Amino acid sequence: MEIKLMVLDVDGTLTDGGIYYDDQENETKKFSVKDGAGIVLGRAAGLQFMICTGRECPAVARRARDLKIDYVYQNVSRKWEFLEDFMILHGLEKSQVAYCGDDWNDLAAMALCGWVACPADAASQVKAVADYVCPHVGGQGAVRDAIIQLLTRDGVLDQALEKAFGVKKEGSPCTRN
Repeated sequence: MEIKLMVLDVDGTLTDGGIYYDDQENETKKFSVKDGAGIVLGRAAGLQFMICTGRECPAVARRARDLKIDYVYQNVSRKWEFLEDFMILHGLEKSQVAYCGDDWNDLAAMALCGWVACPADAASQVKAVADYVCPHVGGQGAVRDAIIQLLTRDGVLDQALEKAFGVKKEGSPCTRN
């Protein structure tokens, strides 16, 4: 598998894009368990993950810890500059980086990546440059869709399913070992 790192936007990609405040002015977010399972699956295939978001929220840090996300960067106002520097620092080539995002602030960073996905409800300009438009909207399994598409493309989905969840494919459907 040539892709080594998948960069994930948060608002509108890992979440539904809503920003929720409680009566104590705490910000909360809703994350999809399906996306979490997709990240576990991707990690089993050897992918590393980065969260790169323009906002900061403790809920994002918590979710990243829960999913053992390799790199978490919040308050990144110029994602393309940040990602370009990160790629140079870590010796990553364009062909080794995937990106899943939904809006205009992701476009320039997407141009640095070898494979791009977006949720079904992404901005039209993002859909136009994406290699894959997920059938689900942000926060409802779009990240999982992107990971499955990438692993299928690279022929490693079955091995990752077995490693992550003990599912061995013997014809169809999948059966337990």
